[in-house]
Amino acid sequence: MNLVFLKEHQIDTQTYRSAVHQQLEMTGNEIADEFIKAINNVLMILARKQIYLSFEQAQKEVDDLHKRTSEGIKTAKIKGKQIGRAAGSVVISKKSISAKQLILQYSKDFGGTLNDPEVIKLIGSISRNTYYKYKKELKEE
Repeated sequence: MNLVFLKEHQIDTQTYRSAVHQQLEMTGNEIADEFIKAINNVLMILARKQIYLSFEQAQKEVDDLHKRTSEGIKTAKIKGKQIGRAAGSVVISKKSISAKQLILQYSKDFGGTLNDPEVIKLIGSISRNTYYKYKKELKEE
């Protein structure tokens, strides 16, 4: 697997892989072999540096994205826009309605025969936290 930046084509981990697999071969001449070792080392150093730069660039992109997002949220709040759902708002979905019906029907707390883990398994499409949230809402009704 290679790491390739779409906007930075010069940064590519294939360079490192090539440097590892395609090192120059020794000739048998002591002076030439020392020179070849030095070249191979330089190629490996350059390849490592390129990978380091690519990850550094990726982190910079993530940091810039976080910065732009927080600036956008701050600007929207200053302009008086609602960020996210309004506090206390309740969203009713088909999934929540059907899950609550199953909880009412099968949970021991509402006259059913199954305990909580069994009802969660029966419903199958909700998390444990969501199950307990729905159960709490049903008790409050």
